[in-house]
Amino acid sequence: YGRYYLMKLIVGLGNYGQEYKLTRHNVGFIFLDEYFKQNKIVDVRNKYKSEFVELNKNGEKIFFQKPLTYMNLSGEAISEVIRFYKLDPKTDLFVIYDDMDLPIGKLKIRKDGSPAGHNGIKSIIQHVGGEFCRIKYGIGKARNKEETIGHVLGKFTEEERNILRESKEIIFDLIEDIINDVEISKLMNKYNTKQK
Repeated sequence: YGRYYLMKLIVGLGNYGQEYKLTRHNVGFIFLDEYFKQNKIVDVRNKYKSEFVELNKNGEKIFFQKPLTYMNLSGEAISEVIRFYKLDPKTDLFVIYDDMDLPIGKLKIRKDGSPAGHNGIKSIIQHVGGEFCRIKYGIGKARNKEETIGHVLGKFTEEERNILRESKEIIFDLIEDIINDVEISKLMNKYNTKQK
């Protein structure tokens, strides 16, 4: 009777390497690392061009993935997992990443949409299609176009790091809800920050 397991793939996007650590573009990596720390997950393997974790939780397989391909090739790493485990991106793929159009610390969950200039998302759409759960975490806007790259690849300020720390709990709750198979529309209702 097919897969008796529910399977979910939770991806954090980022760039691999010391110089990218704690940069705004790496919020996906940052939140997964914190989640691993909090839950004492140490069995992180190097496979599917990524740091990869497999958990078995109440009859479910939960995969965590940090692609090591660099941001603009993230889709390559993710599609390997999708193909290998025959996952359906529409229901099984959840991607955490930075969004400049949201104020720092705001969350927005969507089922689809344009990549809005995000190269990681562009790459995923190319490799697995446009329907998957996007978990956007606001990093705020650069002051002007010229500063965009510097902003995205810049490190969080002290003040922003405090906001990140507060957001951690929300992200952890969200991950637990994903693991408990809460449907995407409910996640949207629960976590999308009501804009003032």
